[in-house]
Amino acid sequence: MKIYDMLSNSIASLTTPPKAKMIKLRYVCLAVAACAIVSLSSCSQGTPIADNPSATTAANSAAQTTNISSNNGHGGHGSKLININSAILSELDKLEAKLGVPALSNKIQANKPYASPEELVSKKVITQDQFAQIKDMVTVQEVVFTGEAKDVDYMTKLGLMKGHLYVAKELLEQNQPKQAEPHIGHPVEEIYVDVEEQLNERKVKEFKSTLGSFQDLVKSNAKDAKVKTDYTASMQGVDGAIAALNAEERSKPTFVLQVINGLLDTANSEYGAAVAGGKISAIIEYQDSRGFVTYANELYKEVSSQMAKDHPSAHKSIQSNLAELTKNWPTALAPAKPIKTNDEVTKLIKTIEQDSQKVVGKSAS
Repeated sequence: MKIYDMLSNSIASLTTPPKAKMIKLRYVCLAVAACAIVSLSSCSQGTPIADNPSATTAANSAAQTTNISSNNGHGGHGSKLININSAILSELDKLEAKLGVPALSNKIQANKPYASPEELVSKKVITQDQFAQIKDMVTVQEVVFTGEAKDVDYMTKLGLMKGHLYVAKELLEQNQPKQAEPHIGHPVEEIYVDVEEQLNERKVKEFKSTLGSFQDLVKSNAKDAKVKTDYTASMQGVDGAIAALNAEERSKPTFVLQVINGLLDTANSEYGAAVAGGKISAIIEYQDSRGFVTYANELYKEVSSQMAKDHPSAHKSIQSNLAELTKNWPTALAPAKPIKTNDEVTKLIKTIEQDSQKVVGKSAS
């Protein structure tokens, strides 16, 4: 067989990467090269990379894709795997909170790409002991959501955008533009690119430029009416993207609860990264978590009447724990001392998650 034919077949067998990123393109090239080498050495087109020890780890991991679908109501957030090559900072903050290492999420991003999770150790991002604590949380495989899980992931990412913008608005109203600016920057610089492919698929009108204009305006310390106008336009962009989801699906408590769990899970990791030594040492992360909890509360109000009717016991518990959780963020300006410890916040969030899963699981059965 000609090498050209073998390369063509190898390319055809690879899973097309969902995001047009240079890093992933580089991995695909490595994977193609490895496939060609394996084909030549085995004289068999069908020899998988994983069966040949000479194939590179980078090619092996790049050619694999984890598909997560949801027909049972658990959604994509049932998978806790974090792709260290493509995860946004909010996801990497879960690793930072788990290990208690300041600025770890930024360090992980700075050392990309990774051919395997173990390269976190070989690149001296974390120690071997630290890796042992998170090895079941990380991957270099692309996680592709399908079905309801895809919609939950999409809605959760947009919810993170809204949480950031809520906090930005609060800080602007308190004349804190420097503190507000990062919360406008994160949606445009970090989250938008992660959801852009889905926005295009769903034919959502582009609003990245609107977010960028808002960020630039706040950077310039503008204090005129245009700031409010740009905030409104940015929020309308996010709301328009949410509206692309099926309205009936968005109104289902089982769907909303999965999104809420995703938001609270991220809020928990952000708060864990914010508090150290009994002090709020990372104000931005404190504010991030406030925004995500604020939007989680807003979402729950939309389904609370239905929850009270269909699942009164779970509703009472979730509503009570959300109210108690919210007390931890009295204002967007961080208090001198944390209201609750990391463990107390985690316990409340885990309890809400457990009550939510009872409802989701009951619906699936």
